[in-house]
Amino acid sequence: MIPATLDSKVIDTLRDLPDMIPVMRDYFEDWTIRVFNREQHECRNYLSPNRREFYKILFVTKGTGVFTMGLNTYFIEEPTLLYIHPNDIISWKKLSEESGGYYVLFKKSFIHSHPQLKATIDQFGLFNEKAKSVIRLAQNELPLLNQLFESMQSEELSGSEYKDFSMQAYLQLLMVESMKVARYPKPDHVSDEYRHIHQFFNLLESEASNINFEKSIRLKTAQEFADQLAVHPNHLNALLKKHTGQNVSTHIRNRILEEAKVLLLQTDWTLQNISYSIGFSEQPSFNLFFKKNTGVTPAEFRKAYHAA
Repeated sequence: MIPATLDSKVIDTLRDLPDMIPVMRDYFEDWTIRVFNREQHECRNYLSPNRREFYKILFVTKGTGVFTMGLNTYFIEEPTLLYIHPNDIISWKKLSEESGGYYVLFKKSFIHSHPQLKATIDQFGLFNEKAKSVIRLAQNELPLLNQLFESMQSEELSGSEYKDFSMQAYLQLLMVESMKVARYPKPDHVSDEYRHIHQFFNLLESEASNINFEKSIRLKTAQEFADQLAVHPNHLNALLKKHTGQNVSTHIRNRILEEAKVLLLQTDWTLQNISYSIGFSEQPSFNLFFKKNTGVTPAEFRKAYHAA
């Protein structure tokens, strides 16, 4: 069972921690695959409610914590491998000071560049089939897996023109070895409180991912989200404040702001079209919202990025 003391823990929103290595500080940084040693780059408590642009394989050899993927919660106290899809809503609550192992992040573009890697991912289903995404490990299985992560990190740092080919081959081998030793633990109990939190973030993500050129975002306020979840806005606010330190409106604002940045940097949509798609009937209102939360106007933000 998960310790009751977890209820008092506050977890941060991953996007709001620019100093955290796992999100690469800059969401738009030019990279395709990275490998990190957890002893040097440990993860603090975090909640990642938004879709990401990268896959993650987390290899935990030391330390304890609680990992939540969707509605499945796992108490991590033994060596564990976790395969995390970009669309997974995840959280991590650290319970000890120890931290050992590695994690590797690779973008969707990396998979598209290596068809054999994509075929292996599709064949084994470690990222897509949630019953396979968490693997318990025995101590005698750690040396080989540790060597694979070490080799990937060495390749990343080598600067070789062939490093990506080597690293994708190591990823395939890692998945093969994972299937050989796979023992899939049953999820621990998930509280009703977290169920409501998950439902909120799932709904928020669904709204954000459906933003398009012709149709404005449907849900924009705390009241609208609470109505969809059949809970009182005050109750939903209290739950989010308790577990994330932020209320409903703040999460909505941050998610809309993030999507606005994506649209500004990755599309050629006009400011008026972007304004409409994220729920502003008038562009001046969008300009005020964006500048209040970033310090620059949407046009300045877009211009600075393209000038870099």
